[in-house]
Amino acid sequence: MTSTRPTAAFYDNPASTDEDDKRLFSGIALRNGPPVIAALAPYFANRTGSVLEIGAGTGQHAGAFSLAFPHLDWWPSDPVPDHRASITDWARFLKAPGLGPLDLDAGADWAEDPQITAISPLAAILSMNVIHISPMDVAKGIIRGAGKALAPDGLLFFYGPFFVSEDPISDGNREFDARLRARDPRWGIRDTDDIGKLGQDAGLNEMSIQPMPANNQLVVLRKSA
Repeated sequence: MTSTRPTAAFYDNPASTDEDDKRLFSGIALRNGPPVIAALAPYFANRTGSVLEIGAGTGQHAGAFSLAFPHLDWWPSDPVPDHRASITDWARFLKAPGLGPLDLDAGADWAEDPQITAISPLAAILSMNVIHISPMDVAKGIIRGAGKALAPDGLLFFYGPFFVSEDPISDGNREFDARLRARDPRWGIRDTDDIGKLGQDAGLNEMSIQPMPANNQLVVLRKSA
């Protein structure tokens, strides 16, 4: 399902002029990395096992996060071939572990994919800046799959812009939402109340919301122990 992520039109430019270097570059990903690592650190301090990143895009986050949390097995995934090539080359460039990347359709029943069952139950799942630039079926698929693939007490993280109980947080978020829906009516900033309800239906019964820079949020859902 290629609609899980848009094409490289959302990226600033290639990271290298070397034709053999397939790294894509996103300035947003570069800026997001440090505050997200700081926010994830308390959750990951005492966890081990596999973490699945859904919609890993350029792979900048995957490389940095796998180095920041070496006690976890970080598995990036993305349905777009150019993205998977970039993920691989960022891991090589950063000398990161470089697991995967997996070709995963987040809108399908991905928890039953042999690639996932081989590494399940998962300690955590992370999806950054994905569900507002993809159909709502992708958010539903991620949450539904998390209910199946996560270990008891496992965590699902969403990062990006959200409406928090219908509050857009900022005029910028409201304008961004309008631009997204004009580009594709299936896209749009999601509401945390809707995410919470989907989580409950999937057995993810605890949700917390942490404000992040640039009017983003880190939404955390926990699977029942």
